[in-house]
Amino acid sequence: MTRVSAVLIAQNEEDSLGDALASVTFCHEVVVVDSGSTDHTCEIARRAGARVVVNAPWPGFVAQREFAVRQATNDWVLALDADERVGAALQREIVELMENGFDHDGYRIPRVAYYLGRWIRGTDWFPDWQIRLFDRRKGGWQGDLVHESVRLDGPAGRLRGELEHHPYADIADHLRKVDSYTTLWARQAWAAGRRTNVVDMTGAATWAFLRNYVLKRGVLLGGAGFIVSVLNTHYTFAKLAKLRELEQTAAREE
Repeated sequence: MTRVSAVLIAQNEEDSLGDALASVTFCHEVVVVDSGSTDHTCEIARRAGARVVVNAPWPGFVAQREFAVRQATNDWVLALDADERVGAALQREIVELMENGFDHDGYRIPRVAYYLGRWIRGTDWFPDWQIRLFDRRKGGWQGDLVHESVRLDGPAGRLRGELEHHPYADIADHLRKVDSYTTLWARQAWAAGRRTNVVDMTGAATWAFLRNYVLKRGVLLGGAGFIVSVLNTHYTFAKLAKLRELEQTAAREE
């Protein structure tokens, strides 16, 4: 059997970490990298049998995720966040691969979000393919301020079982995170030389709503689908508006 280490990063995740750890008990090892929690995160992790490594202060998502991967004693790793759970079908698939051998260097896993009382299988949120199971000798984390991902040296396989995501406690939490992520995105885009204008913002926001609500079937998800579609549209507009604000600020300072 190929041994697999589950690796998680966390900070002040006492409310969600326990369920994440319970979903990876089939792994041979569980490593939690904490970035300076002030709650019971580390205690919960140790009580669940995980090995806790503290890496603080926070070095950024890519650096922390890569640090966590390097703490594993096995080359095959399953990377997870505290707000994610390995579903039962996905567990079975991974165990079968562990027993019979991996035929790729990594695997894309469909991620589904639970939000507003239901699973969101539609809009831009689904299927949110993520490479989370991989051989660290053949790949690693890459990215900038936002939207980090795993890069593999070769093609990835695909699994059918879902990674279950609980991204937001409520709409207020959703809006707070949108504000944070769009600020980071704007800074990253500005540094990369991207610029925008009113026409671009208007077109992108309009297309975002049509894509989410109509083409990606948010309309079939009832009120939750409408809210997700609107907030995804808000995300698109906000990140471009903040980029435009950076442009205007720079112009005034010249």
